[in-house]
This record gives sequence, C-alpha cells and structure tokens, in this order.
Amino acid sequence: MNLYEQHPYWLMKNGIVASYPSLDKDLNVDVAIMGAGISAALTAWHLRNSGLSVAVFDRRHVGMGSTAASTAFLQYEIDTPLTELRNFVGEKKAVRSYGLCREAIYKIGDICKSLKPAFDFHLRPSLQYASFSTHRSKLQEEYVLRRRHGFKVNWLEKEDINEAFGFEAPGAIFSEDGGQVDAYLLTHTLLKDFQAKGHHVYNNTHIRHIDHTGHGVTLCTDDKLKIKAKKLVIACGYESLQYVPKKIATIQSTYALVSEPLPDKYFWHRNSLIWETATPYMYFRAVSENRILVGGRDDSFHHPHIPPSIISKKSLQLKNAFLKKMPHIPLKPDFGWAGAFATTKDGLPYIGVIPERPNTYFALGFGGNGITFSVIAAEIIHDMIMGKRNGNAGLFEFNR
Repeated sequence: MNLYEQHPYWLMKNGIVASYPSLDKDLNVDVAIMGAGISAALTAWHLRNSGLSVAVFDRRHVGMGSTAASTAFLQYEIDTPLTELRNFVGEKKAVRSYGLCREAIYKIGDICKSLKPAFDFHLRPSLQYASFSTHRSKLQEEYVLRRRHGFKVNWLEKEDINEAFGFEAPGAIFSEDGGQVDAYLLTHTLLKDFQAKGHHVYNNTHIRHIDHTGHGVTLCTDDKLKIKAKKLVIACGYESLQYVPKKIATIQSTYALVSEPLPDKYFWHRNSLIWETATPYMYFRAVSENRILVGGRDDSFHHPHIPPSIISKKSLQLKNAFLKKMPHIPLKPDFGWAGAFATTKDGLPYIGVIPERPNTYFALGFGGNGITFSVIAAEIIHDMIMGKRNGNAGLFEFNR
C-alpha cells in the first residue's frame, strides 16, 4: 500500500534521520513490533524498561509510512462530535474517550520533555468554527455538552472570530487544549531512546507470513528468516487491516500543503489550530519556519497511485479554500502531498486483541487523532503485555 505520494514536508525537511539494518539472521525476542511509525515507536518506547527483549521491524525505513505524511494536528476532539459519539457508546464512555485524548496531548509534551535533548513540542489552543449558519446550533450543543463535562472551552460569536482570527464564521468553539509536534522526527527520537536501552530496530524487513500458536508467534520474512516472539504487536497503520478478519475501517485519501515562509504579521491568535464543521473538513495551522499547513479535501482511496495531477489539483483547491477564508494572507504552496486516511464507525481506534490471532495486540489509531490514539494504545498494550489491568481497554476493544 502506498501510504503517501509526492513530498511530505517533514520528510523533506528532516531527511533520513537515522539508518537501521535489515534483519540478517533468525531472531528470538519476547515482543516483536510490526511497524516503525509513530504508533509502533510509542509502543516500543513504553516497553523499553519492561525487562523484556523487544524488536521493531518495518518493511520500509523508520517513519516513512503514514507518519511521514502526518499533519500532526494534535486535538482531543475526535472526528465524531461528542454529541454524536454518545449515541454510539453512551455519554460516560464518550466523555472518557475525549478526556483520554486530551490527556494524551499533555503526555506527549511530558515525553518530549523527558527526551535528551528535550524534543520540540508546542501546546496550541484550537478553534472549530461552523462552516455554515445551519451548523451553528449543532456546534453550540457540542459546546454546551463539552463545557458541562469540564472541558476548557469558550463560545465565540461572529465578531469575536473576526477580531481574533481575521475571518468570518457564524460561531466557533475555542479550546485551550491542543498541540503540535513533528511526528516523523519524534518517531526517530523515540526509537533512538528505545535502542539505547539495548533493543533493536530493523528496516527493510518485510514480514511475509505469521504463524500463531498458543505459546507465541513466528514471523517469516521475505528472506526466509524467522522471528520467534512470545508476543506480537501489530502497529503498521492502515496496512494492519489485512490481519483483521472483518472490516473495521474505510480508507480514504487526504491532501495537505505547506506554504512558503511568511512574515509574523500574517499569523493569527496564539497560532491556534483551526478546523471546521464541514465533512470532510478543512484545517490549517502554523508550522516551523513560519509556514502554514492546510489540509483536507479527502476523497476515495486511490490505489495503487495518486497521479501528480490530482495532488496539484487538490493543492490548488486547498489554497483557494484557505484564501477564501484568509484573503489577506499571501499563501503560496511550497510542498504538497497525499496520504492514506482511515475512518471507523464511531471515530474511535481499535486497540487490543482478537481471538483469531492469539498472543497478538493491535494498535490501530485511525482517524484525525492518530497520534493521541497511539499514546493511548501504547499504554494499554504495555499493560496487557505486562499482565496489568487497564481500565480504559474496554473503550476501544474490537467487539464494542
């Protein structure tokens, strides 16, 4: 599966941060992790001091799957609004899911502070605005529900939005809790710290077949090498779906651009993350080097390739949509790309086990909250492997 096309900004900006060898002999470990993106890196990092031998394997290079194309829009708001999510899972579980995502943003910040040297991470407020006047009442209902459950939100009227952000919208929710991070570089930093604890990372190691037994798993590579593990974690993003016997997600293509650098005067209130209520939604935020990222314009998944002409067309659409909202900002696209994007029935991730694959754990953080979901998955899977009870596991299990 091609998980991105063209030139993701963070991959171009950072290049190949570190190289890891491919597997060249049979291996025995306590835990094998398939995938080397942000989900796998967080899971590996949480297991680094477990006393278990852990190894990470990826068919590509570290971070060069969906993570390279991530826009790292760290928000606790799940793609399914709280007012709708409660209809799927009940209000208590819906609120807890939102709360876990909010906590995950600050946990990412704590992780970044703990790394040596401290990793670049920024807290940012977020603004979700009503795309149309017909969306205003539903967004207000969302605001009331969130505020009732203790989320730090304020309601902004049309005049408030115009004054603070320089564009017009019928109404908006302003939230204090949000953040941004370079997911590609963070993945490398986490795995560097993981490797320093005596564990191993392997690039260019394609798992061709998996044998499950009651005592463990055996992974067979393209080179006919065998990896025997007591436990397996499957954290290879959208490609993980091939290991689940039922359909749990729909894959789409999504698009993003990053602008040329701009003077400070063109940026808005506290460099907030900004997104809308329309589906699919457009979103934008400030990124490093005084650039602006704009994303959205999702469509059906393109397989096997998205032609450059489509990416150029989508970049132009994103540019025009942004300029319609912010005509005073002279945004010029500098990088443009497409990535795979998956949605689930309720907007929540799938984390945990299925009976068809014993001794195997899945970390499937689909949707716009992929990174915060990955933090939650890493904690739950760590506890499962270590034989500890995790009270949040039931929220994201496969049979919910």
